[in-house]
Amino acid sequence: METPDLSIIDTPFASALSERYLVYALSTITARSLPDVRDGLKPVHRRLLWAMRALRLDPASAYKKSARVVGDVIGKFHPHGDQSVYDAMVRLAQDFALRYPLVDGQGNFGNIDGDHAAAYRYTEARLTPVGAVLMAGLDEGTVEYRKTYNGEDEEPEVFPGLFPNLLANGASGIAVGMATSIPPHNVGELAAAAAALIDDRRLGDAELLAFVKGPDFPTGGVLVDDSETIARAYVSGRGSFRLRARIEKVVEKGGGWHLLVSEIPYGVQKGKLIEAIAGLIGDKKLPILADVRDESAEDVRIVLEPRSRTVDPALLEESLYRMSELEVRFPLNLNVLDKTRTPGVMSLKEALLAWLDFQFEVLVARSLHRIGKIDDRLELVEGFLKAFLNLDRVIAIIRSEDEPKPVLIAEFELTERQAEAILNMRLRSLRKLEEMELTKERAKLVKEREELDRLVTEPGRQRRRMKKDLAAMAERFGDARRTAVVPVAATARAEIDWSQMIEKEPITVILSKRGWIRSMKGHVAAAEGDSLKFREGDALETMFHAQTTDKLLLVAEDGRAFTLGGDKLPGGRGFGEPVRLLIDLPAEVGIAALMKVRADTRLLLASSDGKGFVARGEAVIAETRKGKQVMNLRAGAKVAVVRAVGEGHDSVAVVGENRKMLVFPIGELPEMARGQGVTLQKYRDGALADATTLALGEGLSWPLGGESRRVRTESDLTAWRAARGAAGRMAPNGFPRSNRFEPVTTASTGEQKPSD
Repeated sequence: METPDLSIIDTPFASALSERYLVYALSTITARSLPDVRDGLKPVHRRLLWAMRALRLDPASAYKKSARVVGDVIGKFHPHGDQSVYDAMVRLAQDFALRYPLVDGQGNFGNIDGDHAAAYRYTEARLTPVGAVLMAGLDEGTVEYRKTYNGEDEEPEVFPGLFPNLLANGASGIAVGMATSIPPHNVGELAAAAAALIDDRRLGDAELLAFVKGPDFPTGGVLVDDSETIARAYVSGRGSFRLRARIEKVVEKGGGWHLLVSEIPYGVQKGKLIEAIAGLIGDKKLPILADVRDESAEDVRIVLEPRSRTVDPALLEESLYRMSELEVRFPLNLNVLDKTRTPGVMSLKEALLAWLDFQFEVLVARSLHRIGKIDDRLELVEGFLKAFLNLDRVIAIIRSEDEPKPVLIAEFELTERQAEAILNMRLRSLRKLEEMELTKERAKLVKEREELDRLVTEPGRQRRRMKKDLAAMAERFGDARRTAVVPVAATARAEIDWSQMIEKEPITVILSKRGWIRSMKGHVAAAEGDSLKFREGDALETMFHAQTTDKLLLVAEDGRAFTLGGDKLPGGRGFGEPVRLLIDLPAEVGIAALMKVRADTRLLLASSDGKGFVARGEAVIAETRKGKQVMNLRAGAKVAVVRAVGEGHDSVAVVGENRKMLVFPIGELPEMARGQGVTLQKYRDGALADATTLALGEGLSWPLGGESRRVRTESDLTAWRAARGAAGRMAPNGFPRSNRFEPVTTASTGEQKPSD
């Protein structure tokens, strides 16, 4: 009988996959991506600092190569890629990335322009005072240690130092199914808030904002959110902050001026920011801005030159905020690991309380550890004093006995440690001065022990001691706030006339029958339209003059309206581009009309089944690629007519496929934003061929064709006048065979006459 393979486990694939993925997810969350609320560090950062401590890279020591640190980290503590470890180390040294850097770097550690740091063989590093304080107390029994990945060394689970690193330096990371994003804060404000919580743990998050004004970014900037927005974010642990660059207007000699950017938002690379602003100028998206210059040295100095001194500085500044990264949103997601290594989103108060509770535990643990050290020393001091009181007898025993240790223990009631210490005492210590110093030391140790006993047993003393230590920490590391907090009311977002952001230039819009669109610079004469080139099998559909600042209305045969910017059209070289690349228009839907439109334009819309209405331009202008439904159509119908109502036009002329024409007052048509409309003309068979508007007193004109470009005008339209919905009568003699109201144009420009 064949022996079964015990290494093969029969289990459903879905459960096996979910179990293994859960293990991976938990590992990513707890051992890689989320910081610990107690020291604000991820494992890679903690191991970096631990390795630097082991190399004795304290703030007063000499620098050592970064390669040495990275090598120790990946070899002893963190078996991951050297580049990822070095990148983490670089960030700990960047004063524009961390509010209070933990690593003191020497060499090229990158810059705010976005340039990368030099390779780790070229740079050197040591700890900063903040990094050293964060690890203070590691040798005093304050935290638990665990074995490293290979079991050869030990590493601390968390750092005990009295520094609110989580909130002071912030953190960011993406785990599996969750992420964290914590902005940096001012350590002086955090210390004040923590002291207030020590006095009263019932303080709410909103009350803590009297101390913590908001994030304090290392690159400065201006926080423009109102107090309610900031409070909501801190209470829930989720939200975002709107951060702007610090910009001021500088008046030049002669009356000119420019804008000076002295601080940029946190996380924005200066080089890319300037490149993006230069792109706005090159693409003519911000014509009121003439130039951008980088005059930065150690400090940020970006000069923005306006197109002219008449430009409104507030308009230029607001435009830059909206169109570039001179304004950004920094997210807040206070998702951290608590003391049980459980991830969760905390409020500002919860995060501070969790850190304070841990610091009280550290304070008690350090005190107990110190008491143990004092007891050990007092044991030895008591033994030494007994030896000094009986010095001659001690010397005699040592000289006469082969094994003096048990004799000393028995005669003077000493412990093993005391007897060993006496026997190891140097002869120079047997002087009277040493006895006096031991007496003083015993008194000092006894007093210190009594104070520590009271500290361990009395919570009130612990609170007073913690407040004193917080004040000392704030005194040492606290500095002035760098990020100004300006309420949004003081920087109200004014409405911008975006048409001012487009340089006004004449263009000629060309649309082919197959839907290819382009714009040629300048106003091309209609006669030149015959010389335009199109793809094989394609031809000119419509051509008209416009400006880059104009809005173009495209109405599809299914009743949807789209809006195109005159400045967004492809250039006149080549055949242009399919208009369907600019809007979401299906290939099977035809184009009914393309024309200029303004908000106050009145439009006549009519469908092939004879329905129609009048619409305002503001009702048909669409803001998205998907457009908007303007005309509701019955099955089988399509949009047949879209015409602008001319100034002074008071009537509508409609002609059917049966060549019957009807004229009625335009007032009989409803003005609608969307709908099917009303019946324009009644048909026994066939459908609507065309419709237009006209001034009844001027009659109806149409071109006769040919090179003479003669125009015929029917002045008396009485025979065709009737109420809306009538059948009409045959069109006048000479009416175009196309059965359409063809526009009358001038030979030079191709523009329509105002009368048609």
